[in-house]
Amino acid sequence: MERQLLHVRRIELSGFRRADGLYDIEGVLKDTKTYDRYSSGVVRLAGEAIHQMRLRITVNTDFLIVDAHAESEVVPYPGFCDVIGPEYKKLIGLTLKAGFMRETRALFGGTKGCTHLTELIGGVATAAFQTMSEEINASNDRQPFQLDGCHALRVEGDAVKTFYPKWYRSQAK
Repeated sequence: MERQLLHVRRIELSGFRRADGLYDIEGVLKDTKTYDRYSSGVVRLAGEAIHQMRLRITVNTDFLIVDAHAESEVVPYPGFCDVIGPEYKKLIGLTLKAGFMRETRALFGGTKGCTHLTELIGGVATAAFQTMSEEINASNDRQPFQLDGCHALRVEGDAVKTFYPKWYRSQAK
């Protein structure tokens, strides 16, 4: 089947350990078209960004968000889309745990936020766990945070029995 590529969305997520013991997790979303585009009085050449947004959260080892920064570097409606960034400071004080995405949808859903910045939140949260996993789980004092986070790593499952036997819980029958 013949196809013609028209649109590319790239999301890049990066996690950093800071000297002060906190972690910065950054996400960048960039949309491009493969053709020149004229929209709302703006011409964007093929390959130029249509959207480019950046979201950074800073978390501690309890996954509490202690700082947040959002910016819209390239937007289709300058002076309108790019003013919402400061709203994402509302992430400060939230904890990456069950219910986090529900909380963020309540804070930034619909006209309360930017669709693209809000989309980055989930990826940034997941990248936080990936960034911190080795250090957080190294102590072996508390149950690894990823357990009971997905089907494969349910505490009564065979993967946990095999790889995390200390935290395995047999099913009551």
